[in-house]
Amino acid sequence: MKLTKIQKITGQIELLTGLHIGSGNSEIHIGGTDNPVIKNPITQQPYIPGSSIKGKMRSLLEWQLGVVDITDGKPLGFSHLSKISDSTRKQAENILKLFGGAPEGAEGIDAGKIGPSRLSFWDCELDPEWVKAMDEKTLLLTEVKMENTIDRIKGTAEHPRNTERVPATACFNFNLTLRVHDDEVILPTLLNGLKLLELTGLGGSGSRGYGKIAFRKLRLDGEDLQARLEQIEYNEVA
Repeated sequence: MKLTKIQKITGQIELLTGLHIGSGNSEIHIGGTDNPVIKNPITQQPYIPGSSIKGKMRSLLEWQLGVVDITDGKPLGFSHLSKISDSTRKQAENILKLFGGAPEGAEGIDAGKIGPSRLSFWDCELDPEWVKAMDEKTLLLTEVKMENTIDRIKGTAEHPRNTERVPATACFNFNLTLRVHDDEVILPTLLNGLKLLELTGLGGSGSRGYGKIAFRKLRLDGEDLQARLEQIEYNEVA
């Protein structure tokens, strides 16, 4: 197995609805929000962790392939390949190639054929132009959304809570690198993962309308990639 090239994918992630990726902050400050978003500790600007994109994309691809029951909800690993049908094994191997997998239980599996993980995800910082536009309008980079539950009998609001979100229209700079071995063709699997992210969203509270995104201006080593993503239809994702 030979590393033949390293490709760079760049673009933007545009928020179509507010996005919440929590910071894990257990403290509630006076006048603060119950559920803050993750922020760069130096700039205090919100960002999208590369790990959030990677984890969600991998999970979606595994659900799409129908292997979650085989893995008992755990990430797909080498030990699961022997339980996967021949018709989907190639796709499962592509997921392991892109994201990597635990080597435990790989007896009888040619792990060398799959090799190391191909993708490197980077944290996505806010687009400076969007930040500048918000500053010129004296607007904040986040919003606080109030929510509650409704008593079905009384019709009154109960248990109020507030959640910090990055507002719709925000743009984040997106980039990742794809290592290609022996001129293999695994870009289609990656594009399917990006399309699935557009269809399902990022972050928490997706069932309540949070986290709908769109990839914009995607390029592969400087060449247009956006058109290929947009050609993927919902019933064609595979």
